[in-house]
Amino acid sequence: MNRRRFLTAGAALAAAPLAAPGLARAEGGPVLRFVPQSDVGVLDPSFTTAYVTRNHAYLVYDTLFGTDDAFAVSPQMVEGHVTEDGGRTWRLTLRDGLRFHDGEPVLARDVAASLKRWWRRDAFGQEVAAVTEELSAPSDKVVQFRLKHPFALLPAALGKPSSYMPAIMPARLAEGPPDRMVTEIIGSGPFHFRADEHVAGSRLVYERFAGYVPRAGGTPSRTAGPKVAHVVRVEWTVMPDPATAAAALTAGEVDWVEKPLVDMLPTLRRNRALEVQRIDDDGSLPLMRFNHLQPPFDNPEVRRVVLHAVTQSEFLTAVAGEDRANWQDGVGVFARGTPLASDEDMAALTAPRDIARSRQALRAARYKGERVVVMAAGDYPTLNAMAQVGADLLTRIGMNVDLQTLDWGTIQQRRLKRDPVEQGGWSVYFTNVAGVEAFDPASHQNTRGLGLRSNPGWPTSGRLEELRAAWFAAGSPAEQQAVARQLQAQVFQDVPYVPLGQYFEPTAFRRGITGILKGFPLFHNLRKA
Repeated sequence: MNRRRFLTAGAALAAAPLAAPGLARAEGGPVLRFVPQSDVGVLDPSFTTAYVTRNHAYLVYDTLFGTDDAFAVSPQMVEGHVTEDGGRTWRLTLRDGLRFHDGEPVLARDVAASLKRWWRRDAFGQEVAAVTEELSAPSDKVVQFRLKHPFALLPAALGKPSSYMPAIMPARLAEGPPDRMVTEIIGSGPFHFRADEHVAGSRLVYERFAGYVPRAGGTPSRTAGPKVAHVVRVEWTVMPDPATAAAALTAGEVDWVEKPLVDMLPTLRRNRALEVQRIDDDGSLPLMRFNHLQPPFDNPEVRRVVLHAVTQSEFLTAVAGEDRANWQDGVGVFARGTPLASDEDMAALTAPRDIARSRQALRAARYKGERVVVMAAGDYPTLNAMAQVGADLLTRIGMNVDLQTLDWGTIQQRRLKRDPVEQGGWSVYFTNVAGVEAFDPASHQNTRGLGLRSNPGWPTSGRLEELRAAWFAAGSPAEQQAVARQLQAQVFQDVPYVPLGQYFEPTAFRRGITGILKGFPLFHNLRKA
């Protein structure tokens, strides 16, 4: 497929300036103007795995623990903790000065309610729930876990930096109906969300929270250490396309573009007013996610046909260009270079491809010509590129493909629908898993086989769940690695999704911005000259 034939970024950097730029400073300090990868279609971090929502959430919410660049976990909202009964009782003491954006103090009962809400959906949280006999608030400052057996990973779970971050919110919100998103975005983080300035699909605004008290001591690193807001206001502007975003950055109308299109990077690098850096060394693992509830992908044989037809490099070059420094193929379930990455059954992804043979295999799998709705995120270039390549591949192997281009916010909502395609459902969508999330079975949501309790796609696999439990029970790194090899082989058998490799994306910002932390867009610590 001709790479990026579907993109029309062309002469974007020479485009005329946008409307008059917003004020660079507000009363009391500078304003940071940011262009996210897409619109934030879902504001509640417990209702989507979308990383743009996770990034939004870390402005507003805080977590009990933080995770640094070395993936070490340290206290964030807690002053510290003690364990008793051989590790079966944990008491976490909240630090002084914690307040919500509505002015109310953060109490232990808020924390307990928030965590009970979080663990309904998060994969790691579900492990915490399964091992917890009782989660309570014996006082305003103390959160107590009584566990069925010792669980040393508790701080790691409560400080996980990936999607479904364990956001702490007021109990009055956390205790709402479990199937409904919160209607107020109120946390205790360094910025508060300006709901009155929110324009869906266009604009999100955050202001520095005067009542936030950073934790004392330590060094800012990812979500760990003191979170000091040096800018008074953060404005997110959703741009219609990467060309417009790059033009706005070049003209000084915005300060930071999260993910500039790879074709534009050479021009941006030549601009002495701009800095192009890779802040995320973990990379992203793109994937093709199926709807397991509806034909044709309720049939595992059909899913395996697609798996054996995929050439990862075709997707990776569409997303990250021809330069192999920007991507790696031959990547399975776990991120390349991590302790659990292996070559187990990798022939499923690396054996020679033959489209004619795949067409025959699809007929043998009893594909009946069902319409396959592929959702493409038109406002999210990398996901759009994946969808275009994927739709082309599915067509070539003989599927009746209906490619529907939507905005990413709409896809986040529509992928929750379990209906047949004739009733507005879907068959395939494309997304990314951050390298930090594809690190182990605790956080890799897409390896779950819980049926309707899994992420959208809803795969069912008792064997995947058995292997995940075996990984948690493993007594040594060697035993964990052995289980992870079996889990990868089972993924290639059940095909809850198709791994599409691993790629790395730089970000671009104006040189007056300093102090940007590694990992993903975080807005504490950074300064604007």
